[in-house]
Amino acid sequence: MSSSCPFCNLNVPLADLEWHANNHFEEEELARDAELAHQIAIGPPSPVRMDEPMESAELSTVLAEVSAECSTSISRFNPNNCIERLFQDNISHLVKLQKKGSFHKVEGGLMVLLKRCLDMESDYLRSVISGHVDHFQSIESEDSGWGCGWRNVQMLSSHLLMERQEVKDVMFGGSGFVPDIPSLQRWLEVAWKRGFDDHGAKSFNYKIYGSKKWIGTTECAALLRSFGLRARIVDFDGETIGSLRKGKRKVQQAFGPMDKFLLHSITNNKARPASLGIDNHSSVDHDINNCLRKTNGPQILVEWVWNYFNSGVSGRCTQQVAISQKTPLYFQHSGHSRTIVGIQMKKGVQGMPDTYNLLVLDPGQGTTAIEMSLREKKGWQQLLKRGMHTLRKSQYQLCYIDNGIACEAEIEHLKFIESALIKI
Repeated sequence: MSSSCPFCNLNVPLADLEWHANNHFEEEELARDAELAHQIAIGPPSPVRMDEPMESAELSTVLAEVSAECSTSISRFNPNNCIERLFQDNISHLVKLQKKGSFHKVEGGLMVLLKRCLDMESDYLRSVISGHVDHFQSIESEDSGWGCGWRNVQMLSSHLLMERQEVKDVMFGGSGFVPDIPSLQRWLEVAWKRGFDDHGAKSFNYKIYGSKKWIGTTECAALLRSFGLRARIVDFDGETIGSLRKGKRKVQQAFGPMDKFLLHSITNNKARPASLGIDNHSSVDHDINNCLRKTNGPQILVEWVWNYFNSGVSGRCTQQVAISQKTPLYFQHSGHSRTIVGIQMKKGVQGMPDTYNLLVLDPGQGTTAIEMSLREKKGWQQLLKRGMHTLRKSQYQLCYIDNGIACEAEIEHLKFIESALIKI
């Protein structure tokens, strides 16, 4: 009797299934363990040697149990259980083998330094920023020119692991640290194999480990959703009904999870209903039925960002700089991506619209340069502030993470990546 490998879909004998599947991991240690499991599966049982390292003995026992389950009679065999065991086994390998991502740790915290600088600015300015975020910069010898997406995933992860205890327990096998890019590539492959963003995974042929392929908000969402996180995507589009990566997912016409942060309706001057049931875990009530007026594309985007961060501030905030409970935003546009960690507003006077500056961490900038400018309170505005006049692209994408961990039924919905479309 044979069964299909959950990784490459090749039909192999049941007795060889876990041995074949584990060989997809290329590390020598995994290969040796998989070979040992294969020998156990086809040979008579033997007692574990007392001088054998405990980790190897335990791993061999687990693989042997998987083999035994997969080799039972047809009446008792459950292929779904076998495949799930293989997934869990490979995930446990990945948890052990993943490496911590390297970054320059800013003493006292980068966001604390940013808050101090913002506090010193004019009283006419109001700012809202995320909590803890570590800056991960692209390294010329490692990922220069292609790794910005991965660096943004690392920055988002650094916030989640520090600010949300429930997330810390489920992300990256509970390791408590942000993995390096090769390890993140492995985690994305695992997400794809589990069915997250299957359509998008096909465009990569389900393989990304060791490559220099660019990723975007879709891959970020698939990776985070595989841990049960409620990652959301919104498209700001000034061209067509579509997205930066057309055909990768279904695009909703600006309903539901993203609309709650819009000040104004922008289709036929009528407010739109909030109706996406699968996103009813969002923490902010929908309020788009007021202040209808015409505005340009960048204004719509920055107002959305302002409302997003401001919705995470407890009570009525009168501080010059407020800390939001919302996650940073993965900020994607054609050719590059960055991380929005907050926003600053200057109130309009005499009928003029409010003006905004996005507060952005760019993977292309050096962390030490950012830290020095913040400590010296000199030149940091040029590194971190991005005014509305810099938003010259016709399409943008944002990704953020709502609170909580999804239940099993909801996770099945999260496997299908959708975004909300906001016309600008």
